[in-house]
Amino acid sequence: MDSTTSPQQENDAGGLQVHCFTDVVDELTLHFQIIRLPKQIYAWIGCNSSKMGHLYAAAHTRPSEGVSVSCVLGGSSDNPGAGIARRIVLKSGLNVILASNIPKNSPMIEANAERKMMEKLVQLGYTRPRSEPSSFMINPTAGEIHR
Repeated sequence: MDSTTSPQQENDAGGLQVHCFTDVVDELTLHFQIIRLPKQIYAWIGCNSSKMGHLYAAAHTRPSEGVSVSCVLGGSSDNPGAGIARRIVLKSGLNVILASNIPKNSPMIEANAERKMMEKLVQLGYTRPRSEPSSFMINPTAGEIHR
């Protein structure tokens, strides 16, 4: 099941794009919602329910180009949502706000949910090309940072 906003709804929302879909994986129902915002996405993954779950924010950290994840609501950094948020940032190049109620210690559910989310992000064209340069350049010999 997949629903997407119409062009008129998209214009009314100031260019926001909302996509909702459901998938059944290993007899579990996974619900997804993706909201495209400028330079970031809000995503929700629901496992067998429509509960919001824990909320995480993840973004690239400069100058090392690592990813930092912060728990905004409930949970801790060792919950599945934190790992999914971190990997989506690495794979998509976008900042991510992710809500998830995937149960802890469920690596197969986590992997399937992340795979489905990334498939949809690629399909929608929400990922940045890996060759796109960062807005910062580091001169490794001098240790300088340039914009």
